[in-house]
Amino acid sequence: MPFSLHQGDALSVLAELPDNCVDSVITDPPYNSGGRTAKERTSRSAKQKYTSVDAGHDLPDFTGENMDQRSYGFWLTQIMTEAHRLTKSGGTALLFTDWRQLPITTDAIQAAGWLWRGVLAWHKPQARPQKGRFTQNCEFIVWASKGAIDGSRNPVYLPGLYSASQPSGKARQHITQKPVSVMRELVQIAPPGGTVLDFTCGSGSTGVAALLEGRDFIGVEKTRHYAEIAAARLTETLQQTLTQDDVTLTS
Repeated sequence: MPFSLHQGDALSVLAELPDNCVDSVITDPPYNSGGRTAKERTSRSAKQKYTSVDAGHDLPDFTGENMDQRSYGFWLTQIMTEAHRLTKSGGTALLFTDWRQLPITTDAIQAAGWLWRGVLAWHKPQARPQKGRFTQNCEFIVWASKGAIDGSRNPVYLPGLYSASQPSGKARQHITQKPVSVMRELVQIAPPGGTVLDFTCGSGSTGVAALLEGRDFIGVEKTRHYAEIAAARLTETLQQTLTQDDVTLTS
């Protein structure tokens, strides 16, 4: 099956999956960031933190965005420990984060047993300038592996810097949606025909990218509204890829 999608709590769902069933974990967990103070970070919703009042859209909120620093670090360590069990030897993990949560993310991924490999940068060209300050137009991707990486298994050369704007208008279906163009490059860290896991998959962009790049996908999303969007996007993408394969075979 090219993809499976689970609606529910990530820790509970992952506990039911077998050992060594995925090649790469690529995920965008709630940052639990935003705001100048601890009170602002833990009392405001995801929508208040990450969308503009004048944006003109009505995207539903998602849960898991109001943990304090220690709770977030403990949760991330727990979930990445479980993800480590699910990943094959030599497999990889990629976690999105922002500048505030970069230190706790690198700590958690190492505490969970992964070998930290580095930090990738995602540049967002449309970030809003700030007078008298540097523009915050970059987010980060912490990446790691489960032990040594065998380059002969997937001899791919990938960049360490990505540049693309977040989807806008009707194309934006999630508060923190990532560009499929970026995700299509990232999923190539999994070998062709391999399986990508995203345990906070939102509207399904990681899965869409995986299917387009010839990888299988396992997704988990807690918010039912977004799980339904992800299911529709994944089904549509799978139908497109099957149609393309049919055309290739018959031409």
